[in-house]
Amino acid sequence: MFCVWLTTWLCVPSNKLDLIRLLPVEDAAYPGVMKITILSVGRVRQKFVKDGEAEYLQRLKGAFPIELCELGLEAPESLRAVEVQEREADETLKKIKGYEYRVILDERGKHTSSEEFSRLLDARMVAGTRSVCFVIGGAFGFSERVRQAADYILSLSSLTMPHQLVRLVLVEQIYRAHTIIRGIRYHK
Repeated sequence: MFCVWLTTWLCVPSNKLDLIRLLPVEDAAYPGVMKITILSVGRVRQKFVKDGEAEYLQRLKGAFPIELCELGLEAPESLRAVEVQEREADETLKKIKGYEYRVILDERGKHTSSEEFSRLLDARMVAGTRSVCFVIGGAFGFSERVRQAADYILSLSSLTMPHQLVRLVLVEQIYRAHTIIRGIRYHK
């Protein structure tokens, strides 16, 4: 498993797992603020995706502490789709157990507008939710066990997208939701 605390750490792609501490961020800097974790089954390797995420995460600095976490699971060719889903489900369910609110991203989930998504995040903050985990599945989607563990199943699109792009779109939508909630000029 490979996790990067983006409020404290930045991933440097020299050895894929090298971490460099940039700025000490005190937990007290985010008193009462909801922590958002984006968990993806696979790894993000494309530079353009990492650059896009870095841009929106920089813009979100101070709004939400956000953690990007990658399980880094590979899907061996020898396994059937159901076996891959179950293997991913075991690891995903272990990881999401401690979160107060779990959002599964799935093409069969609820379609929402950016305004509705911002209301979802705002409602969680108003309710005092301390931790939200957005979960992005692998190539074969989620097993029913993972779907049942979700508090909310969200669809970003009916289109099938690679998990790397889903993560970038999600980070942008979290930023967009932040601007809508705060009345910052960005969303049109």
